[in-house]
Amino acid sequence: MKKITQDAGRKALGEFAPDFAHFNDDVLFGENWNNPDLDHKTRCIVTVVALMASGVTDSSLKYHLENAKNAGVTKKEIAAVVTHVAFYAGWPKAWAVFRMAKEVWAEERAQDAMAAHANEMVFPIGAPNDAFAQYFSGKSYLAPISKEQVGVFNVTFEPSCRNNWHIHHAEKGGGQILICVAGRGWYQEWGKQALELHPGDCVNIPAGVKHWHGAAKDAWFSHLAVEVPGENASNEWLEPVADEAYNELL
Repeated sequence: MKKITQDAGRKALGEFAPDFAHFNDDVLFGENWNNPDLDHKTRCIVTVVALMASGVTDSSLKYHLENAKNAGVTKKEIAAVVTHVAFYAGWPKAWAVFRMAKEVWAEERAQDAMAAHANEMVFPIGAPNDAFAQYFSGKSYLAPISKEQVGVFNVTFEPSCRNNWHIHHAEKGGGQILICVAGRGWYQEWGKQALELHPGDCVNIPAGVKHWHGAAKDAWFSHLAVEVPGENASNEWLEPVADEAYNELL
C-alpha cells in the first residue's frame, strides 16, 4: 500500500499550533492511516461513517468522500453505506452526505449513463469529437463507420448536447441522411417545428437546408450521419441553437 503523507496541519497551523499540526500530520494521518491492520479502502469507509454519525458535513467530509472514491469505493458502495448508516445515525444526516457524495461521484454517474447508452447499439461511441467541438453545445463523440464510397459516421450526443445550425451545400446532389440508432434526440429545420427522434427513425436532409440536430435534455442520443455525395460539397456552420428555444423542447 502506498504510504499516506499529510502536511495540511503544518501548512495551516505550523506556527500557531505546532503540536496540533504534528499530531494531525504525523500521528493521525501518519501512523494511524498507515497502520496495515486495516486496509485503506475500509479505513476510508469507516471515516465517512464516523463523520456522518457525528453530523460533520463540512469540507472535511467532502475530503474523505473524495479519498474514499480514490481508494476504490464505487457509487453503489457509498450509496449502500450511507443508506445503511442512515437507520442508525439519522435520516437528515444521510441526506446531507448524499448531496455531497453526488458531486464527488458525478463523473462515475455520467460514465455509467454513457456505458448504458453504448449497450443499446451495435456501433461504437468513439472518441470525443474534439475537431468539431466549437460547433457543438455540450460534448459529442464520433466513430467513423465507413470512409470509403460514402462517409458514414456514428455521432453520439450527451444529454442536452446539440450542434449549431448548419447547411450542407452542393452544386448538385449532396446533403445528409441521419439514421437514429439509440437514445432520444431532436431534429429541426429553420422555420419548422422540431421533430423528436427515436431509434429506427430516418431523416433525409437536402442540400441547402438550414438545420440542427442533437440529444434531448434528459437522454443520450446517437445517429449515423451519412454523407450524400455531391459536386463541390461543403458544410457551413452557423449560430448555436438558442438555449431559450431548446429548453422549450420536452
